[in-house]
Amino acid sequence: MYLDKTGIKRSFSAASTTYDKVSALQRTVGLELLDSIDISQLTGTVLDLGCGTGFLTGELLAHATHETIIALDIALSMLQTTQNKLTEQRNVLYVCADAERLPFAEHSIADVFSNLALQWCNDLDAVFTGIKRALKPEGRLVFSTFGPQTLQELKSAWATVDDYHHVNTFYSETQLQQFLQHAGFNNCRLESRLYSSRYDTVWSLMQELKQLGAHHVMAGRNNKITTKAAMQQMIAEYEKHRVAGQIPATFEVITVIAQA
Repeated sequence: MYLDKTGIKRSFSAASTTYDKVSALQRTVGLELLDSIDISQLTGTVLDLGCGTGFLTGELLAHATHETIIALDIALSMLQTTQNKLTEQRNVLYVCADAERLPFAEHSIADVFSNLALQWCNDLDAVFTGIKRALKPEGRLVFSTFGPQTLQELKSAWATVDDYHHVNTFYSETQLQQFLQHAGFNNCRLESRLYSSRYDTVWSLMQELKQLGAHHVMAGRNNKITTKAAMQQMIAEYEKHRVAGQIPATFEVITVIAQA
C-alpha cells in the first residue's frame, strides 16, 4: 500500500490542537500496551516512536526508571504539544523525524514503544530494520497498530457507493509477523483485540477521525470532491448498522512485543 506522507504530516499537524479531545481509544490502548510488560524495569534510553501529543511519553516518565526518553514524531506541532506538556521534565529529548528513517546510532536505544502510529508508515521493512539497528542486543520493540478489521462498517458502506479507497487498509498479524522476522526480530508475540466505539451519527465518527488526523487514505482515493448524493448513499448504508440508537465503529488493535 502507499500512503501520502506529506498529507499525513499535514493532517496530524492540523490535529495537534484537537487530538486530546477525541483520543480515548488511543489512551486506553496505550495503557494496555504498558501493562503488557513491567515498565518499572526499563533502563537506559527509551524511544516513544510516533509520540503524538505525548500521552505515552508522560506515562513512561511516570512509571519507568530509564535514563532518557526520546519523543519522536513526524509532525512538528505534535512534538511541540508534547514538549509543552512535559516542560518540567529534564530527561526528555524531542526529535522530529520519520519512523522510516530513524536518525539514531546503532545499538543506542534500550527499548522502543509505539502506540497506534506505525500504521501510517509505507515501508514497514524499513521501519523494523531501522528499529532493529537502533536497538541494543536483547532490546524490545513494544507497539500497537490497527488491524484490517478497523472501520469495517465504514468500509462496507462506502463499497456500495464506488470502488475508490475511502478507508485505509491495515496489515494483518501474519503480515506484521513476516515484516518483523525479515528485520531479524525474535520471540515475537502478537495479540489482536476488537474495540467498538459508539457514535450518535456517521458524521460524528467522521469528524472524530478528522480531529485525530486519521482521515488521510492511501493511493487509490477519489481525488474529486465527494458528491452530496454519494455521501448520503454511504450514510444510508451505514445506518443499517445502527444498534440501540447509535452507530458502531469497529477498531481492531494488534499489540506486539518483539525482541532484537
